[in-house]
This record gives sequence, C-alpha cells and structure tokens, in this order.
Amino acid sequence: MKLNDIVMASDKSKGARPYFFDDPMAERVMNIAMAVATEVAVIRERIDTIERLLEAKGILTQEEIEDFVPTDEQAEERQLWHARYTARILRIVKQELDAVANPEDNKPMHQIADEINEM
Repeated sequence: MKLNDIVMASDKSKGARPYFFDDPMAERVMNIAMAVATEVAVIRERIDTIERLLEAKGILTQEEIEDFVPTDEQAEERQLWHARYTARILRIVKQELDAVANPEDNKPMHQIADEINEM
C-alpha cells in the first residue's frame, strides 16, 4: 500500500487547535513561517554535512555541486518533492478550510477527553 504524502499532510490532531495570537491571520502566518523555518534548518544541516563529507573524501568539489544540472527524471522528482513540501507548509490553511466545511467534526479537546473517559 502506497501512502499519499500530500493527503496525509492535511491530517490533523483531534481537538481544537491552540492559538497564541489574537489575530487568526497572524497565527496562520506564524505557523507557516515556523514550519518553513524548521524544514530549512534541518535541510541546511544535512546538506552541509553531505557537502563536507563529499569534499573531504575527494568525491565532489563545491564547484561541481554548484554546476550540477538535473536530468528530466531528477527534475520531475524534485517537482514532486516541492508539491509535498508545499502541502506540509500550507497544512494549517487546509485544516482551517476543512473545519469550516465540516463544523460537525470540530470538537474542543475537553469534549474528546470526556468521550474517551466514557468508553
């Protein structure tokens, strides 16, 4: 069974989302910015590690890395990655649209906890 990363990026936890700002738009922007910042930080560390190891082993130079041109297949793989990445970044917006479209699915956390306790 193949998982659909793009659809799974829209999955959300049960219960109401905690908010830290009075302005919902500021909350959305902050959540998106933090998701991007987290992704970029992890990716940057990994790329730095790989480039240093490759250069230290004499496999690739920084110039070769900078001059690389992907094949059509590699470019397509990159586009798929971009689509998945964008889905993760915009997850908060998708979840809020789903909440508006399906208000019956929106329950506060305490109500979910009460229902679990009654089981």
